[in-house]
Amino acid sequence: MSEEIVVSVSRHETRVAVVAQGLLQEIFLERFHTRGILGNVYKGKVVRILPGMQSAFVDIGQSRAAFMHITDLVDSHFFKEERGPDFHYPQINELLHEGKELLVQVTKEPIGTKGARATSKVSLASRFLVYMPHTSHLGISQRIEDEAERERLGTVLERIQRPELGDGFIVRTACERADEDEIVRDAELLRARWQVVVADGTKSSAPATIYEDLPLHMRAMRDIINKDTQRIVVDNPAVYGVIKRFLVDFIPEKAQALEIVSAEVPLFDAHNLEDQIQAALDRKVPLKSGGYLVIDQTEAMTTVDVNTGAFVGRRDLEETIYRTNLEAAAAIPRQLRLRNIGGIVIIDFIDMIDEEHKRQVVRTLEKGQQADRVKWNISEISDLGLVEMTRKRTHESLLKMMCAPCPTCDGKGYVKTPETVCLEIFREIQRKAREFMKHDCVIMAAQSVVDRLLDEDAPCVRELADALGTEIRFQVEASYSQEQFDVVLALRSPR
Repeated sequence: MSEEIVVSVSRHETRVAVVAQGLLQEIFLERFHTRGILGNVYKGKVVRILPGMQSAFVDIGQSRAAFMHITDLVDSHFFKEERGPDFHYPQINELLHEGKELLVQVTKEPIGTKGARATSKVSLASRFLVYMPHTSHLGISQRIEDEAERERLGTVLERIQRPELGDGFIVRTACERADEDEIVRDAELLRARWQVVVADGTKSSAPATIYEDLPLHMRAMRDIINKDTQRIVVDNPAVYGVIKRFLVDFIPEKAQALEIVSAEVPLFDAHNLEDQIQAALDRKVPLKSGGYLVIDQTEAMTTVDVNTGAFVGRRDLEETIYRTNLEAAAAIPRQLRLRNIGGIVIIDFIDMIDEEHKRQVVRTLEKGQQADRVKWNISEISDLGLVEMTRKRTHESLLKMMCAPCPTCDGKGYVKTPETVCLEIFREIQRKAREFMKHDCVIMAAQSVVDRLLDEDAPCVRELADALGTEIRFQVEASYSQEQFDVVLALRSPR
């Protein structure tokens, strides 16, 4: 499927969209005042060690310390080769102590209340390779399936590896069919970049930023362009020039795909992307058949509920359910990519009886995730119709990046009904009953609550006023949320 990359750069924000057949597949955002730190290398200082959790916290100069587990410090490949498959990790306090300074790289952005995740196993990426200076491991992307090509690339890796340095490489998918000279050039560039990182780290005091990854528009050129990319559209002349030079130098076959457009019509509007971005923030996702998905993100996990909606089918119920589930399984991978949802995902498919139908739904889900650059793990459908899966999370989701918890409901998604608030008001008045012996009562509340007090609950208000021997008055506060109210004392009006 041919793809188009749309790059829009303003003074405040960079947005990169991946579009296929007019549909938004992925959206990446980078705000200039909150630029991400994924991939950055820091000289950090250990500030706390948790031996029981085999973990440590490292100050990297951010608002929250970075988290590291023992697996972020120890090369499991090396230990398995040296000590066998039954090796045990050393205790973390044998490797680290408070105050120790070390180079670390951010592998996961700060998410919610959690700080960044970091590793001491630094890796540097280029178009074709990932360079790992601390391990001699050699690997080839599993997306390269041609055995002859894998063998060729393996031979090239063996030639560029330098045993005296003890370094390693992973071949990226973009390296497929690349000339050996291009691969060698990438390897030497990465080695030179690493030497600069080491030199800067040696002369810096922790915490310090040693290396920053490329800005979003350049990361997109390095990481997103593939054989399906047919067009690259940019709306900023300066960025166009930078990208043009990069493509000519490193991906010459894609240089002709680059275009710059005038600013007469905003680039994302011209490609009908703004509405698609807004739709990606909605809980409900309509399916062509009339069914729909409901996607809810929580701290612990994301749930996807599949519903038939208006789709009743032309045959029996089982066939209707199967078709809806198939359509949902095809749509869910795109929605997870588009919304950048990671972590645990539970999909509640509509219950099916036929085992072959269940297998086909899972196969459809697996096929859809093959286009994703992020790693997935998918289980079979359980007896309850649930599929448990994980998608590697490295950034905040699109919802968390673009939205904040609702100040009215405090992020719950619900507010108390006017009836509930009125009953709370009555209880509050009863608590203050003695204070109303010499004062009148004024209820300050939202319009919807006052309307109910004057209508459906008017008999209750009169009964309460008579029982307390006071007058109850109302005051609408336009700035109050539906749940907010005050019961205040007022000078008694002349009778």
